[in-house]
Amino acid sequence: MKLAKRVSSLSPSTTLAITAKAQELKAAGHDVIGLGAGEPDFNTPQHIIDAAVKAMNEGHTKYTATGGLAPLKKEIIEKFKKDQEITYQPSEVIVCSGAKHALYTLFQVILDEEDEVIIPTPYWVSYPEQVKLAGGVPIYVEGLEGNEFKITPEDLESVITSRTKAVIINSPSNPTGMLYTAEELVALGEVCLKHDILIVSDEIYEKLIYGSNKHVSIASLSPQLKEQTIIINGVSKSHSMTGWRIGYAAGNKDIITAMTNLASHSTSNPTSIAQYGSIAAYSGTQAPVEEMRKAFEERLNIVFEKLVSIPGVSCIKPQGAFYLFPNVKEAAIKTGYDNVDDFSKGLLDEVKVAVVPGSGFGSPDNVRLSYATSLEVLEKAIDRINQFVQSKL
Repeated sequence: MKLAKRVSSLSPSTTLAITAKAQELKAAGHDVIGLGAGEPDFNTPQHIIDAAVKAMNEGHTKYTATGGLAPLKKEIIEKFKKDQEITYQPSEVIVCSGAKHALYTLFQVILDEEDEVIIPTPYWVSYPEQVKLAGGVPIYVEGLEGNEFKITPEDLESVITSRTKAVIINSPSNPTGMLYTAEELVALGEVCLKHDILIVSDEIYEKLIYGSNKHVSIASLSPQLKEQTIIINGVSKSHSMTGWRIGYAAGNKDIITAMTNLASHSTSNPTSIAQYGSIAAYSGTQAPVEEMRKAFEERLNIVFEKLVSIPGVSCIKPQGAFYLFPNVKEAAIKTGYDNVDDFSKGLLDEVKVAVVPGSGFGSPDNVRLSYATSLEVLEKAIDRINQFVQSKL
């Protein structure tokens, strides 16, 4: 049977494919270290699990409102007030089945055929595929490594056309871990306001920030930018709830209403039990969030120095999230590989370390390594990569 045209050009998720390959090798008895994971290695905090169990025992296992439980929306609104000093109404918030679903639904309701969405590179692998599924066209603009992988107002202005509908800003970034400053966001925002471009602000890693760096939401910088921005967020990364599938979008009432109407014909509602767990995530203690952040920062500080000591490897130290995104082009050449994709395959085949090639993120000279695993495993993986490179010099 012939498939629909809209799916014929889709590429599978690079990160999920690498993870699946690593799991396949592990199942076959190989000592594989997988650094492709896009999720915290901590279990969901106990008070959240307890809240979900309580909800089940009390019979809260039925349909909910399509846009999410009112108490959960209330907690999300309180979170915005506390963290970003932004005020939203319940009609300006939709709870979805994960932040990925929030993005997917957003693009479905804002894009017509051939509308363009500006996507800075490196990018999270699902952005362009979701835009294409909505009939849109991904327009890439390179965030240069020399500028911490961030785009400038001039970069943004250079790719705007009459068909530009939106731009995606992901801060902290997956895969780079880089953060935009308030000044940088204001400058980008001025371009968006000038051209009436919707800002899609993916803030899913906002709680995982290191050193003296601060997360800033572009929607918090002025009333005009708030009106021009849809924030995407969720509990997956902040509260180690990836499998619970709860994310949300906040912004323009008309857009949120359209997203809610579409969701009513697709998912009906986010899982009721997971929503009750998410209420507890935001209303309960935030100590586990900080404990996890500190653990990631400790791992980063230890492993980073080991990584950049490998011949042919350079890396900008991440400011957030839980990924390292080193440039390994020189290492690939030194070890006899034509490109970084082949180098990554060699790592998996020869020393059983699975990394995600940067080509899947629009940055073919880099690889993504997740440090959402134990320090012991991380150090072992870096040692293997070092040995792999050293043995071929």
